[in-house]
Amino acid sequence: MNNQEILKSYVPLVEFIGKICGINYEIVLHDASNFENSIICIVNGHISGREVGGPITNLALKLIKEEYYKKQDYVVNNGRTIDNKILNSSTFFIKNNDQELIGLLCVNNNLTELISFNNYLSGLLDSFYNKTDNKETTENIDISMDDLIKNTMESVFSGISISPERMSPEEKKQIVHNLSDQGVFLLKGAVSEVAQRLKTSEPTIYRYLNKKR
Repeated sequence: MNNQEILKSYVPLVEFIGKICGINYEIVLHDASNFENSIICIVNGHISGREVGGPITNLALKLIKEEYYKKQDYVVNNGRTIDNKILNSSTFFIKNNDQELIGLLCVNNNLTELISFNNYLSGLLDSFYNKTDNKETTENIDISMDDLIKNTMESVFSGISISPERMSPEEKKQIVHNLSDQGVFLLKGAVSEVAQRLKTSEPTIYRYLNKKR
């Protein structure tokens, strides 16, 4: 099989890759012996605007000039079209039985819309979290009343390193007041839960609450 026959045998592969990858992938088959008209098959040429008979690219020319194909079988890099589409470009070196370069199979993934959407999404999320990173305005979506009580308690206890056994009455009273500010005592069973957590009695919790009022 001569070089041209080997290259032609890759045409079905070009079409196959194009079908399975979709319209955002440009698949190009180059003839390395004809730089001026190197493209012998192309799928989704709308991405770069190229067509059969088009010339080789500057990167492909550089890879051939520097004989990259003697060191490795493929190269993965980034690319850009003349109208500034951003591509992830991969080049596979096609060689004959004598390991001479006869062609290149290139796959260009158009990332332009994906990057644009990522930038939009990042900006949206940054804006959202900048507005809602205050604990006082962050909403926790809890699945039960018990979870709501426990999660609210955790938000207050998270910054406290002292164990309940070592807390003074004044420190316990301040925690009860903080929990009251969170509205936790509007929930049934909260007094009992807080009393257990603070290692104290329910009447003591009520006394702290009465002092707050």
